[in-house]
Amino acid sequence: MNTPTDYAEALIAAGRLFHQRGWVPATGGNFSARLDATRMLITASGCHKGELAREDFLVAGFDGVPIGSARKASYETLLHCQLYRHDPAIGAVLHTHSIANTVLSRRLPAIELAGYELLKLLPGIRTHEARVSIPVFANDQDIPRLATRVDAHMKQHPETPAYLIAGHGLYAWGADVAQARWRVEAIEFMLDCELHSHRP
Repeated sequence: MNTPTDYAEALIAAGRLFHQRGWVPATGGNFSARLDATRMLITASGCHKGELAREDFLVAGFDGVPIGSARKASYETLLHCQLYRHDPAIGAVLHTHSIANTVLSRRLPAIELAGYELLKLLPGIRTHEARVSIPVFANDQDIPRLATRVDAHMKQHPETPAYLIAGHGLYAWGADVAQARWRVEAIEFMLDCELHSHRP
């Protein structure tokens, strides 16, 4: 059974990789992993995601309140909480701020991905001859309100594999940190392709 230290190490490695790819500049992004039915490990606010250490994580309940820590949780903790409450199979949530996901989410109301081999890394996809829609939600400083909108969409569209916040970034998830990381890598690659194809 994985310990909080194991999860922290996996998230630290993801942060290094994502920073090398330019997907989490400075303190942008946030990462979490489910610990059990009521708690998660999540990055504390204000941490550079390419330079994370074990002390940059805290435990929080699915109400977003830190447990046994004086550190402040990420501003967007409730978006992680929404996903863990929505689906008990979700074991990790990763949020990135790449150029591609930021630019495309400012231009388009949703991102349509079709014909990519890497679509097969997303849940329920068995062939590149598939079409997946990544919804884009308007950015909102009222995170509880944004989480409510995301939750309503996911209840109506349970097949949603990830989502974007306009001008802000990507949220993707998986059964564990490794699967969530693979899905981020796949989606970011496809978004980069889409960005290049939309250039004049």
